[in-house]
Amino acid sequence: MTRDDDWLQVAFAALPIRSRRMIEDRADGKTLESIGQKHELSRERVRQLLLKAQEYLCAVADEFVGGWRDRLTALTGRSAVPQSEVASVLGVRDQVAVGPLVEAVGAEHPLTWAGRLNGWWTRSSGALEVLIRRGVEEAPLRGEDIAATFAAAGVPDNVPLLDLLGHPDSPLVPGVGGTWLRRRARGRDAAYLFLLANGEPCRAEELLAPTGIGRKSAVAEALRRDERFVQLRLEGKWALTEWPHLHVTPYPNAMEALVAVLTEHGPLHKDALFSRVGERYPVTPWRLHQCLLDDRVGTTADGLIELVARGATPIEESSPTRPARMAADPAGNVFGVRLTVDKDILRGSGVVVSSWVTWQLGMRQAPMVRTFVITGHPTPIVLKRATSAAQISSLRVLVKENGMVEGCEFVLLLRADDSTARIEHVCAERACPRVSRPSGTAERLRR
Repeated sequence: MTRDDDWLQVAFAALPIRSRRMIEDRADGKTLESIGQKHELSRERVRQLLLKAQEYLCAVADEFVGGWRDRLTALTGRSAVPQSEVASVLGVRDQVAVGPLVEAVGAEHPLTWAGRLNGWWTRSSGALEVLIRRGVEEAPLRGEDIAATFAAAGVPDNVPLLDLLGHPDSPLVPGVGGTWLRRRARGRDAAYLFLLANGEPCRAEELLAPTGIGRKSAVAEALRRDERFVQLRLEGKWALTEWPHLHVTPYPNAMEALVAVLTEHGPLHKDALFSRVGERYPVTPWRLHQCLLDDRVGTTADGLIELVARGATPIEESSPTRPARMAADPAGNVFGVRLTVDKDILRGSGVVVSSWVTWQLGMRQAPMVRTFVITGHPTPIVLKRATSAAQISSLRVLVKENGMVEGCEFVLLLRADDSTARIEHVCAERACPRVSRPSGTAERLRR
């Protein structure tokens, strides 16, 4: 062998063909077990043959490249080094025989959520994923921001980022127009990027297509839980809190604004109170009337609105009109609420109902809560009276336990004397949606 030859290529060719095939298999990510099965050898025998081949290649490297171990040790101290750069340090062309040499200094393929990153080396196997996740924390990301974001996080150039980000175990998922969104917040992240590109507030229905969320109420609920978004009053549009040109109220809701006004100004006539609150937190008069039911607010002897903490008498809700889908027994002890199973119930959402039932149960201020126990069921039904509406806690489990499907009709019965509850399926037999649905077995066979 002359020094003008690619010494590593010549050394690799001098190995037995079986050893060369084993080195190639290891470079492809195959395990010792699978290589042994291929060559009808034990796992331990494969390990011995690979070690023997590595020792031979290292001995040849000692002859041709002085100090190569120290140089590779320093090089692979980085989070990820491409094999081509390792080959350059050794003064050879990039090929599979580089692997045993770089492994000899304790380097291995970087570990990521997509598995080992072949073609790259490091002596700190988890360092690369730490850097990539640092870039992921900046999501959502536009396509044009990917390179700069991950470079700022310290990810080496030419790492196959798009392959890693597109892996099923990646914390990000691709969005519209080359964007990348957090897997667990893809709808909200899509809304953020859409508003950022749009530059002005949008209504919830305008965000249905960009977010992929199917219902306007679901969009509003998702954005309401995310501090990046703010809903503007009175128009109800959604905006980004980071936009400096928007006037954003400091109050989380109308009730807090109303309490703040009373705290600052003392007793006020209702019209004056509503006017002052509207200046701070634009909201409809109907909503402000609902706020008067809060147990922190009451009336003075001369009819002004004041805080209960300063001596006002709490205001009770006036009797609402009974809805057609609600009823009570003659003794006024059992109350029935007729409901239809819809997607919200099946999803586990709370059920908004008329405040007639809470008024009948003596829940005439807000907030008030009452629980109803269901025999044989660990979780009670919770009935809440808030300022804006009454709500029953999720009925999803009870509906499913009773075999009901979307479109089924049922009645929720609440007993006032012992605080118990039960539900009854009340569909007409031939009109029940579940009658026309195939059984689970039939459905599977049909598929």
